[in-house]
Amino acid sequence: MDQHHRAPAVMKQWVLRNAGTFDGLKLESAHLPQISDFDVLVKIHAASLNYRDLMIAKKTYYWPVEDGRVLVSDFAGEVFNVGPKVTRFVRGDRVAGCVHQTHVAGVLTEKDAAQALGALLDGGLREYGIFREEGLVRIPNNLSFREGATLPCAALTAWNALYGGKPLRPGDIVLTLGTGGVSLFGVQFARVGGAEVISTTSSDDKAVVLRKLGARHVINYREDGEWGQTAKKLSNGGRGADYVLEISGPNTLEQSALAATMDGTIARIGTRGGNQSGTAILPHTSFANTRRIVIGSRIQFEEMNRAIEVNDIHPVIDQRVFGFQEVPEAFQYLWDQKAVGKVVIDICS
Repeated sequence: MDQHHRAPAVMKQWVLRNAGTFDGLKLESAHLPQISDFDVLVKIHAASLNYRDLMIAKKTYYWPVEDGRVLVSDFAGEVFNVGPKVTRFVRGDRVAGCVHQTHVAGVLTEKDAAQALGALLDGGLREYGIFREEGLVRIPNNLSFREGATLPCAALTAWNALYGGKPLRPGDIVLTLGTGGVSLFGVQFARVGGAEVISTTSSDDKAVVLRKLGARHVINYREDGEWGQTAKKLSNGGRGADYVLEISGPNTLEQSALAATMDGTIARIGTRGGNQSGTAILPHTSFANTRRIVIGSRIQFEEMNRAIEVNDIHPVIDQRVFGFQEVPEAFQYLWDQKAVGKVVIDICS
């Protein structure tokens, strides 16, 4: 390799020291290891945050994360070099990482779950990263690195929720909750599949964003505590939603169940809904099915990327993009619920 394309011996990375607060995020120098036969060296251009990253930094994640871990699962960058036995990528390819590095197809296994970027493996908050070729995908040609960095967790979760089980059909009704990353991608993916979308939100400004993406009806849940019943009334003569993207947990599950049609699917996604100590169950009057979504496989990621490119879908990114020196501020910004869309951090230019 010529000198122009030689990776630096030392890079910068953000690691977690003394988890519990965002002050535990520290910018440190690290030596770049040599790549092995099936490894890919990626120059990371951008990363994006998920609520999971905040939980890890706050020490509330359900798996312990060791001291010194490089956080954040979602990133996009360019292939800088490849090992001698790599066949899937060449230098210059634009790629993103799979959150679960070994989950290629089928159902997520415990072994796959243990190969999670930003938790049990080093993630994307670094200038360069070495990854196995099986744990990367090409990002859509219509997206920038910033946009590509938003896909691995939120976008794939929404795609899996709508197309990974019983696939969405034209004319179906989808209910999304809020304006987090999964919900916004859910609106976009539902619309390109020919579905009608009903969304909930907390403000008029966020309602404007949802309507621009294609939501037909938007309900302010702060003004309407019975938003589940309202959503059902709005859905094709009161039939109910065929899919509910349930991102909040016990605090919203009852209303989600009220909104769903009898044979509908409630895709249970996140753990943001306040008290999670109890087991959330559907009301006994609900006949809806529940499906637990844990992101998705690499095959699903590649299918989603084809759909994004063909339909020229662009992720919603918050108006404030953070620099690599501003990582703790980015975490706090998302924690304070100031974002509309994905929070992105620029890393390498």
